[in-house]
Amino acid sequence: MTGTDHTRRPVPSSAVPSQAVGPVHCGIVPPYLLAHLATVDDPRFSAAAEAARRSLRVDAPIRSLRSSDNRPTARPAVPAPGMAGVVRRTIWDADHLQSLPGRIVRTEGAPPVADVTVNEAYTGLGDTHDLFWSRYQLDSIDGRGLPLDATVHYGQAYDNAFWDGQRMVFGDGDGEVFNRFTLSLSVIAHELTHGVTQYSANLAYRNQSGALNESVSDVFGALAEQYAAGQDTASASWLIGEGLFTDEVQGQALRSMKAPGTAYDDDVLGTDPQPGSIAGYIDTDADNGGVHLNSGIPNRAFYLVAAAIGGNAWEAPGQIWYDTLTGSDLTETSTFAVFARATETAAVARFGRGSREHEAVRTGWDGVGLPLSPLRAAS
Repeated sequence: MTGTDHTRRPVPSSAVPSQAVGPVHCGIVPPYLLAHLATVDDPRFSAAAEAARRSLRVDAPIRSLRSSDNRPTARPAVPAPGMAGVVRRTIWDADHLQSLPGRIVRTEGAPPVADVTVNEAYTGLGDTHDLFWSRYQLDSIDGRGLPLDATVHYGQAYDNAFWDGQRMVFGDGDGEVFNRFTLSLSVIAHELTHGVTQYSANLAYRNQSGALNESVSDVFGALAEQYAAGQDTASASWLIGEGLFTDEVQGQALRSMKAPGTAYDDDVLGTDPQPGSIAGYIDTDADNGGVHLNSGIPNRAFYLVAAAIGGNAWEAPGQIWYDTLTGSDLTETSTFAVFARATETAAVARFGRGSREHEAVRTGWDGVGLPLSPLRAAS
């Protein structure tokens, strides 16, 4: 795929849920990490512990709404037709309150402002839009040019960033454990990809489908960062949230796609608990059935696919994952096995049976303990 065909292409209708999607709250920081930090009894991190407790109180009611069967089902309004592929960004400032959206501080085409957080959010939205449009011809996250909105300075030392079904929301971090959440492009792209999923496969945010939801966001979060920096598979860090931790933390990032379970090992935060293969799968009711935990398994599979193909991961590997997400083979409750088979089908459809890309997909899933049975030839 050359990325030069700039025709507006909406998300395929076969992949759009028949009923509109309700509000979600997909935070980048797992609740188990904040819960651990909230219990820390160390005067060096007293502000961080209190910030974690406040963040959990903010997140809890929104998580309950997300899980409810009575969620509102209104989508954001479809924008008026415009020029395909043109990003439309608005950045708002919550002024450290928990009221959304806040006041407008930067609009599309306006020059940078004095607030670095505002500028990072603005640039990050643009970089993510550029990946999806330039590489996959997706016009904004809904395929129809949806304006991209973000709110910064949400809450008091809020230790998270999230997609709420309509906008990005960024906290400033506590300054002891977490830096500001606009600092990492992988975080911004991760959260916006929850919007892409919302408008395509609509993977339910629980158990294996929820872990796939998280993993897809990690995949395109990493790809947006690599695309913006011009990094190939071999030179990329494959870290999600690199730079979020302060220098006080013994850790590189929230997650590692290349080596799940190695992102941090700290006496305050504990050890990264992500498994990297199905053998380590964590069966739990916490974290919506382990969505931030078990996402390490498909994350590692994607990295192995990219490593087997080589070159730029946003090209063939990213195209296969994008085709899978927006195709017709997934349901809201798809399991790892269903998703794995769908990636193989997507690879064969785009690159051919027995191609290097097809074989790389099989290698990737085999590497995490989910080998694919032989794919039957089409009749």
